[in-house]
Amino acid sequence: MTRRLTITLNPDWRGALREAGRKAAGRRYAGETLNFESPGSFFGQLTEKRWALARALQGAGEVSVREAARRVGRDVKRVHEDLQVLLTLGLLEHGEAGGVLCPFESVRIDMEMHAAVA
Repeated sequence: MTRRLTITLNPDWRGALREAGRKAAGRRYAGETLNFESPGSFFGQLTEKRWALARALQGAGEVSVREAARRVGRDVKRVHEDLQVLLTLGLLEHGEAGGVLCPFESVRIDMEMHAAVA
């Protein structure tokens, strides 16, 4: 099965959770959702370096922390810290051999910005 992740921005986290539950109750796989309440929380968690790390691991299968650091040309300690955040968010998962992997074939970011109403 091909796994897909959609990242959304929705300040109504309860509504986002209900929507994800509704999709999960369907008979077909509808993908997975990771919601952030604000752009600040999104950019605070998914920094440029973390995004590059997730991207480098996408489709690579299970890799060790050292291999992940080598792929992005960064210090092992800092990569390990970033991997912990990405694992907590669910963008990465632990592999069977103790490494990490990005299980998603595609990741979509669904954001919308509207003009402020006075």
